[in-house]
Amino acid sequence: MAAELVGGAFLSSFLNALFDRLSDPEIIHMMRGKKVDQKLLQRLENILNAVEAVLNDAEKKQINDPAVKRWLENLQNAVYDADDLLDEVATKAATQKDPPGDFLSRFFNPQDSEMVTRIEEIIARLEDIAKHKDILRLEKIAAKNMSGRLPSTSLVKKSDIFVGRDKERDTLVKLLLDDAYDGELSVIPIMGMGGIGKTTLAKLVYNDDKVQQKFHVKAWICDGEEEFDVLKVTKAVIEKTCSTPCYSNDLDTAQNHLKNALAGKNFLVVLDDVWSSNREAWESFLTPFECGSEGGKVLVTTRLDTVASVVKTRHNQAHNLSLLDEEQCWSVFANRAWDPTESRDHAALEEIGRKIVKKCKGLPLAVQTLGGLLRGKDSEKDWNDVLNSEFWELSEEDSGILPALRISYYHLPSHLKRCFVYCSLYPKDFEFDRNELMLLWMAEGLLLLPKSGKTSEEIGYEYFDNLVSRSFIQPSNNLNKNSFVMHDLIHDLAIFYGGKFFSRIFEINDAAKHDTKTRHLSCARRKNHDDWLLKITKACNRLKHARTLFQINLDEYGGFSKGVSIPCELLEQLKCLRVLSFDFFSDDENLLHGSIGELIHLRYSDLSYTSLVTLPESLSCLYNLQTLKLRNCRNLKKLPTKMQNLVNLRHLDIEGTSIEDMPKKMGKLKDLQFLSSYVVGKHEDNGIGELGELTNLHGSLRIDKLENVNNSGETSNARMDEKIQLNALELIWSSIEESEACDSQSEKDVLDKLRPHKDLKRLVIWGYRGTMFPDYVGQSLYHNMTKLWLVSCKNCWVVPSLGQLPSLMDLRLFEFDMVKKIGAEFYKAPGTHHQETPFRSLKTLQFYKMGCWEEWESFECDDDDHAPFPQLVYLSITECPKLRGDLPTFLPSLKTLYISECSELGCYLPRAPIIRHLIIDGKQEARIRELSLSMLETLAVNGEQQVEYVFDAITHSQPASLTDLYISNCSSVVSFAGDSLPPSLQRLWIKDCKNVEFPMQHQQHHSLQRLEIFNSCDSLTSFAFPAFPKLNYMRIAGRENLTLLEELSQSQSLQHLEVEECSKLENIRLPASLSHLRIKKCPLLGERIQRKDPHIWPSISHIKSIRVDGKQIHSDSTS
Repeated sequence: MAAELVGGAFLSSFLNALFDRLSDPEIIHMMRGKKVDQKLLQRLENILNAVEAVLNDAEKKQINDPAVKRWLENLQNAVYDADDLLDEVATKAATQKDPPGDFLSRFFNPQDSEMVTRIEEIIARLEDIAKHKDILRLEKIAAKNMSGRLPSTSLVKKSDIFVGRDKERDTLVKLLLDDAYDGELSVIPIMGMGGIGKTTLAKLVYNDDKVQQKFHVKAWICDGEEEFDVLKVTKAVIEKTCSTPCYSNDLDTAQNHLKNALAGKNFLVVLDDVWSSNREAWESFLTPFECGSEGGKVLVTTRLDTVASVVKTRHNQAHNLSLLDEEQCWSVFANRAWDPTESRDHAALEEIGRKIVKKCKGLPLAVQTLGGLLRGKDSEKDWNDVLNSEFWELSEEDSGILPALRISYYHLPSHLKRCFVYCSLYPKDFEFDRNELMLLWMAEGLLLLPKSGKTSEEIGYEYFDNLVSRSFIQPSNNLNKNSFVMHDLIHDLAIFYGGKFFSRIFEINDAAKHDTKTRHLSCARRKNHDDWLLKITKACNRLKHARTLFQINLDEYGGFSKGVSIPCELLEQLKCLRVLSFDFFSDDENLLHGSIGELIHLRYSDLSYTSLVTLPESLSCLYNLQTLKLRNCRNLKKLPTKMQNLVNLRHLDIEGTSIEDMPKKMGKLKDLQFLSSYVVGKHEDNGIGELGELTNLHGSLRIDKLENVNNSGETSNARMDEKIQLNALELIWSSIEESEACDSQSEKDVLDKLRPHKDLKRLVIWGYRGTMFPDYVGQSLYHNMTKLWLVSCKNCWVVPSLGQLPSLMDLRLFEFDMVKKIGAEFYKAPGTHHQETPFRSLKTLQFYKMGCWEEWESFECDDDDHAPFPQLVYLSITECPKLRGDLPTFLPSLKTLYISECSELGCYLPRAPIIRHLIIDGKQEARIRELSLSMLETLAVNGEQQVEYVFDAITHSQPASLTDLYISNCSSVVSFAGDSLPPSLQRLWIKDCKNVEFPMQHQQHHSLQRLEIFNSCDSLTSFAFPAFPKLNYMRIAGRENLTLLEELSQSQSLQHLEVEECSKLENIRLPASLSHLRIKKCPLLGERIQRKDPHIWPSISHIKSIRVDGKQIHSDSTS
């Protein structure tokens, strides 16, 4: 097999995959004795070797030589065909029941020689292609010679001054001038994607006046090599620092020379464009800098975070350059496009220019390049041409953007190039999922064969992380840690190298534009384009060799309309598909045609969110299928009966389906790495014991219908404690009638035999029917468990001991109907003497629907430092109607306390010095003490005692952070301190508090945005709006004494007003800012509005929407 090249050509790893097929011992064994077959395959291998030798040269020359580019395209097209053919041979051989020799005798029978003919045709094509390599003068070159980048220099151009990196420059200069570490060598890496400005920033720092004065000896070295040559770089430093050449090729001599030259001197060395993360070579290079010198600094620029982590010294962090913001980009662009001394008006061009800058997505190189390209051009047409062109359409002479980014591409190993280019199927700015992309790579054969016991998935994640470390892929800004994006220019680079083989239909009009060479097709449709499937079908008529039909799910895009189904001819046309991913919505429950079974190459099928009720039995014939996604196919009730034939299946997702039980003998799927859920059947061959053979399961697993387990012995066969790669487990018993009798001990034994391995992180037990939990639930040996949910365990009369789980962060106890007391055993197991602080890592604790729970016993401890729940942030107690107390006395980390519908709760609330949100909802007598308002942001209380306390607390300590206040059910006379609202308050809600006095608010309150008053504030007869200039929503209800809304028309902020049950209100003048008015059960005012009383109608007719008692009186559509 040809050696894998670091930085090798795109096709190298593809050819290596073919070499692996041709050298497969099983294939060789099958071919033995068939001379014609062996000769054919040997010819094929020889030709592939011949073209492989010149791929690096071809990849380099294709940029400027269209003939070479066409040669590469023809070669790639032929290689795809060869791969399809060999995959077909291997698949049919593996699935043929007859012995291999008999099969081949028929398969290559002279009377039925179609396969031999196809092999000969491919070989002839490849031989013809191979002949042209000599005509094109393609040669064998090393991968390291492919980039062709000119070395950088330390000189600063005038345009480099405007790079928008002032803050980063000042930070680095400060680090270089810092002598805090007693002369210890400091290595400071600058890291970022190509074109982000690493070299320019290093130049600015290197030439800074203070840096010039500080360092007596300086050297600028541009590396740019895949391998770090210690001797070569050392000699370069000597020549720069000593101004004399170094002729010695002995490393020891060179390093001593350098050590002596630097002795006692402050020095600064910049190594630009470092690619190697070889730690041994790097440490060897640093030796002379660390021997005898003082105050030395080394600045390294690199595109790889692996390099940055190797070279940085212990006191320094890598400086990862971020993209520039839009205004910084505009400043850089404007300085390049126009002479700053010019005084001409550029208003028309500026509008276009700002759109061009936005297109650059914060990449300085792109901004500088396009600004320079437009310098001296005053025609709007020229500027619009640049705006509307793609970056790869700009000539190499005009633009250095793609050439700069290509350097990163050239340095990619061949297998990573293929994975990177595959990402071009996604639209720009699309946030794709790491796990999905890895499965797609695997299905397309882009992952090298696993070695050293690694799984294909692990190799895929390594590839992904490698691309992230090289800035080809970047984490997205959302909270999903598996969500990633590509910078637009990197995406352009992927499109450039994907060429004719990768096509995207993101606009419906593109459907007919695809080249016949297209092998990978992604698509998405806009809403209201119901004919798009027909157009894709027409396009696919010309794409019979397509390997990928992949639907992109965008928020702005919708699925198919009801009634649309997969046309049979689409599947019949695309026999080479390896990836089929479509969300087909249809009323036809059998919309998936049986012809899917003929897609023998298929490895990835995503049919999620469809209306499928059953899958065709032919699906079980897909020998190569690795991934089957059926997520949220809510009507799907069963899987094919012979699923056990899918022996290569690795990922099965049936989450959100209605599958009633699993097919028989699922235990035969021994390669299965992910199984979202297993629905236990009532028979042995689809019971829980079938899980026993699935020893490679990773991630999360949900086991449903555990009530179908007959005995604990059957459960033992599942071998759950051996599934050490699982990190999350859900054990689900379906809801049962209360009258259904359960053997409590048998239920406990079943749950005991489902005991997971000790490294499990998340456990959910739902619907458990026993009266007690087995001992392992809560044992401290589960040291990694962060989440534990015990839900609907209606027969349990005691909560297990959970306080000693050292990493537990999220605990939820729901619907324990029999529990009356949570006592000391909750914190530690009975008989345990030495223990850590109970619940020492817990952050979230929720109790819900504990109908019989009466007492929560406090944990006895000597002082607050050893009290339980030291890290608890969120505590919720809901629908526990008999709970009287006690609650924990001290919760130092609590930020949110939510209590609802706990009518008997009469104890004091916990002391919580940093609480942010306190909500006490429903009728209850929980008492507040020592409440700190200084950090409180949300406060909702109910009843006399709480409301009185809150008003008293507000009086004595003016809250500085309170934004939301909700008070209800108080008849006492209370008022706001100083007759004004807390200054930070943004939303105020008052209900059934008739004697609360609304403040006169003598000074303007600039924070209040929303005010709602229900049957409260009897003393309020009018409302002074000028005091609340930011109020935009107001709702008043049950105000019998309110007769008018004073000065309402002067408000400039109010947009939404609702008035209910104000029987005396008849006059109202509304502001121009109001857009929505709702009047309900206000007879005097409502009647006047409905008849458009001339005394009030002119002041409200401008409002977009007016409703009275639910009836639309006025709206834009009726005006």
